[in-house]
Amino acid sequence: MQLTLLVPGLLLPETVREDILFDLEAPALSLILGRAQRKVDEGDWLAQAFGLSAPLPAAALRKLGADGTASGFWLCLDPVHWRVARDGVFLADPAQLRLTAAEAAALIDALAPLFAPWGELSASAPMHWELRLTRSLLLETQPLHEAIGRPIDPAWPSGLDGGSWRALLAEAQTLLHAHPVNRQREARGAPLINSLWPWGFGSLPERAETLFTVGWSEDALLAGLCALAGIPHLPPPPRYQQASGHVLCKLDQLLPAAYALDALAWQEGLRALEGEWLAPALAAMRGGECEALRLVATGLFGERQRVTYSLVRGNLWRFWRRPQPLTELFAAP
Repeated sequence: MQLTLLVPGLLLPETVREDILFDLEAPALSLILGRAQRKVDEGDWLAQAFGLSAPLPAAALRKLGADGTASGFWLCLDPVHWRVARDGVFLADPAQLRLTAAEAAALIDALAPLFAPWGELSASAPMHWELRLTRSLLLETQPLHEAIGRPIDPAWPSGLDGGSWRALLAEAQTLLHAHPVNRQREARGAPLINSLWPWGFGSLPERAETLFTVGWSEDALLAGLCALAGIPHLPPPPRYQQASGHVLCKLDQLLPAAYALDALAWQEGLRALEGEWLAPALAAMRGGECEALRLVATGLFGERQRVTYSLVRGNLWRFWRRPQPLTELFAAP
């Protein structure tokens, strides 16, 4: 078995690193930092891992992963919450909205006629809405995951169709504000669905190629990439388990705390990553069950840098290379 762990949110913004890492111990991760081969790179790791160009057509890939088909051109049109603060308007983490399937269906019924001149609106999941386009689109957008927690640019979306779409989204916000679903959410103290986020435009590539033989994740985009490449996609097990081939496992457990800059929750998530994945994987390597381990750490807020640590069994016996502190994650190239 070869195991690649992709962990978004493991790289933290510089402003919070000292507070979050203070007095935090993770022996397995420290050993990996000390003995693995380190590489600093940039770009969309998933696109590169599947032999595709960025930006990925997220809407078409999500539909493929969910429904098995995704012909034509698609655009993600995801329900979101714009949070108003003293220093601007920010995009809240959509994972915290917990929109139900019934709520999503009711909102889509109300919004579909508004977007009908552009295409057909549907949902591959309650929080994943897609518009199958029936006309050309010249729109410049920002990937949702890169915008979470950041101020919203009033000139967004841009491009030749940007003005039309800004007006369209303003109409959608008016409909959402008055919708019974939001009134019910407000009554129970749940965050409102007060806007939509267009992104991930495009059609499916003809094929994807990858060295992985299976993907483990809860990520709808990765499910689509696996379907395009013709490899299985499964939910990740709760902890490391032995498998055959080259496994790609995407773990998103650090993301909510990283987006919220919640030090205690991030530390708890790292301890879980350590105990459930990193330490058992190193034990499997020592026992000869796992041949290689690769840890891919990525950041947030549109930061394209990532750090990859590659470890093979022979590296474990480099006793002269001492475990490193967690600050090594953020060392210069």
